[in-house]
Amino acid sequence: MIKRNNLFIFLCVFIVIDLIGWYYFILPSKAGPSEQSILDIPLNGPITKKKAELSGLTWIADTLILLPQYPERFGPNAGVLFAIPKQSILDFLDGKSKEPISPYTIKLTAPGLKESIQDYEGFESIGVWNQTIYLTIESGKNNNMMGYLVSGTISDDLKEIVLDTSHVVEIQPAIQLDNRTDEALVITNNRIITFFEVNGASLNPQPMAHVFTFDLIPEGTISFPNLEYRVTDATLGPNGEVWVINSVSPNDAELFTKSDPLLKQYNDEIMPADVQRVERLVKLNISTTDITLTANSPIEIRLDKTSRNWEGLVLLDNRGFLLVTDKHPDTMLGFLPNP
Repeated sequence: MIKRNNLFIFLCVFIVIDLIGWYYFILPSKAGPSEQSILDIPLNGPITKKKAELSGLTWIADTLILLPQYPERFGPNAGVLFAIPKQSILDFLDGKSKEPISPYTIKLTAPGLKESIQDYEGFESIGVWNQTIYLTIESGKNNNMMGYLVSGTISDDLKEIVLDTSHVVEIQPAIQLDNRTDEALVITNNRIITFFEVNGASLNPQPMAHVFTFDLIPEGTISFPNLEYRVTDATLGPNGEVWVINSVSPNDAELFTKSDPLLKQYNDEIMPADVQRVERLVKLNISTTDITLTANSPIEIRLDKTSRNWEGLVLLDNRGFLLVTDKHPDTMLGFLPNP
């Protein structure tokens, strides 16, 4: 009897182990998000000060332009933007140089701009088309916010940017939240598209992106997906897709949510109500009528000990992405390789 019982127990254990193996190795598994570490690219000079508060990135040919939220903090009158040759970044990534990179400056000329905007809160995003530059501006306080779009020209030698301050157009925020306006822009299909910072379902049930011509003529809005947390910058991919920075930190308590569809779809072991830190890139499709989520899982940025407020995003050839932070925790330029 004892031997038969032992045999029965052995067979049961064998069947359970076999079923577990069949479940994990035969059934298709649910794809989770890819998690990538940021490689810090060391910088040198005034840009490393917290007051830089970098808020956007763009390329002008093979030169990376870094936009401070308050350029006037770094020079007379309207101040300066910062610039880094692409080769300096590639040399660091390829191990040809280990020295911190010292960006050079580009003079910004914007006569009367700051004074003409009530409760001016600086620049939020930047994009370039040929020799024309486009920037969004934030203004307001409490629940009386307003965004703006302005354009300018870039000198051939990349020594000066002159904004046309006689033509500044309003970007009405989708909803009124303190310190929230259109914080990202892309240029595609002969139009400029700006994205509001907050697009979560409970706060902004019908999010929209604003569309403008190159002459800053408003062309209405197109739909934008409900994307929880913050959208802080955007860049075009090689096939016309859009990547956006999507993040939240403990400082954004009003943006915490009980429902994050992306989290549920790609990492259902984590409950949104428990999430207070997210740093990820999300891929979107863009058409003439709408912007939608793709089937791709987000690229999750491996979290550090402290929250990083990523505010600028561009592609670096086919290698991956460059990102910059504002003053939280410091000025950081990082490289995120393709997964």
